[in-house]
Amino acid sequence: MIKSLLVALTLIILGTNAIAQNTFSISGLVRDQKDGLPGASIYLSGYKIATVADNDGRFKLSNLKPGSYDLLVQLVGYLPYSKSVIISDKSVQVELVLKENVAQLDEVVIRADPNRQKYINQFKEFFIGKTPNATQCKILNPQVLNVDYDVTKSTLTVSTTEFLVVENKALGYRLKYMLDHFEYNSRTHIIYYSGHPFFEELKASAAKKKKYIAAREVAYYGSSQHFFRSLYANKTKEEGFIINKMIKIPNPNRYPQYIINTNIEKIKALPEKTGIRQNKGKIDTALLAFWTKQQEKPKTIDKFSRAEVLTDTLVHYFNKNLKYLSYTDALLIQYTKEKESMAYSKTGFWIFRPLDVPENEISVANLTGEGVRFYENGGIYDSRSLLFEGYWAYEKVADMVPMDYVPLPKKE
Repeated sequence: MIKSLLVALTLIILGTNAIAQNTFSISGLVRDQKDGLPGASIYLSGYKIATVADNDGRFKLSNLKPGSYDLLVQLVGYLPYSKSVIISDKSVQVELVLKENVAQLDEVVIRADPNRQKYINQFKEFFIGKTPNATQCKILNPQVLNVDYDVTKSTLTVSTTEFLVVENKALGYRLKYMLDHFEYNSRTHIIYYSGHPFFEELKASAAKKKKYIAAREVAYYGSSQHFFRSLYANKTKEEGFIINKMIKIPNPNRYPQYIINTNIEKIKALPEKTGIRQNKGKIDTALLAFWTKQQEKPKTIDKFSRAEVLTDTLVHYFNKNLKYLSYTDALLIQYTKEKESMAYSKTGFWIFRPLDVPENEISVANLTGEGVRFYENGGIYDSRSLLFEGYWAYEKVADMVPMDYVPLPKKE
């Protein structure tokens, strides 16, 4: 089973306060160690909102609701920069200090790595995804990626000091992605990545835009963003979600640990040169192999719990902009308005289901800590608070829409 640890938008903390009627601004100065920097691009992570610094390096982003935002700054010759800003009841002024990108300014000699393309391909698979939309995505600047594979830890890590540019011709976006971290462990099959995406619209004809709108709706509905937005509004049932539990039960195909330990110790304690050991050496080896395999089997297995979980037992207010989700075991979320696709069924992401359970999209959300905080728009505050399995682990950057995305009203 392949798992994704809080994929894609976990650092996009862009919550809004639905009660507040006023809007505010974020303004300030972009500079280096000495002067203001004209021409710097300033983006809001997860949005399609951006501006450019004037001749003095000053900028302003207006019409923002109260909440938490990530500012992204890009300028040729300087390292990409991000800063978290919180708007409560007044506009905010900030000073953004950029550092020169020495690797970009100096000539760099890159040592050829015969495995680089293999690692880049793995990164594309685990970052962009393997969905039908992923086949229409292209990384435009793979040369900015730094890849490293640690053989002792079986871990692939990827980093970059520049914005990664991804063109998504399925959804009609060009993403500038500030990649904070990417890691894939081939032993545990756990994928973790986090970062700050900025969305730009691809130029398209009216007919093409219509296709983009339809594809974006499919990508959004049933996603983790859709679920947490519905959960915040207490409308999960209306939006098509059923919440159950995936509980751990003792593995019926595994002997108790004390029996395994006792038998392994008895076999290993037999004198090597006794007649019994010599005559029954093959039998002892087979028995040792049997109990060793028992030792390697998981102590517990997952069981699909049919009991429906009520959201009021899960969700509480953390503050006026954040809600808090906490639970035991793992949440099993079914999205009843879409069936699992054939493409998905051929991957290693699928979740076992009883035969009488409909082929709804199923995802499992495992807590990695005590709980998770989330915003009204579906953004998750805690970057490593959830481990996804199933459909939400399957869908990655190729199926991502902006955090302020609003689907068209459904026709009755």
